Amino acid sequence: MSKAREKKAEQPVVRHLFSRTAASTANESARDEIERRAYQIYLARGATDGHALEDWVQAERELRENAVH
Repeated sequence: MSKAREKKAEQPVVRHLFSRTAASTANESARDEIERRAYQIYLARGATDGHALEDWVQAERELRENAVH
């Protein structure tokens, strides 16, 4: 195979890797926002344990609603 063909074959792979990296970064950023908001909810409730899932779901819901508006 010629060098030109080898380079053409590599290009989609490189683009694909960059796309996955961008998506991963966006997912990590969203997760960090949810985590921060869930912690704020935890503190506002008096830092009582046993409500981690509720706090997380509430944080997701609030951030999703804020993103829509």
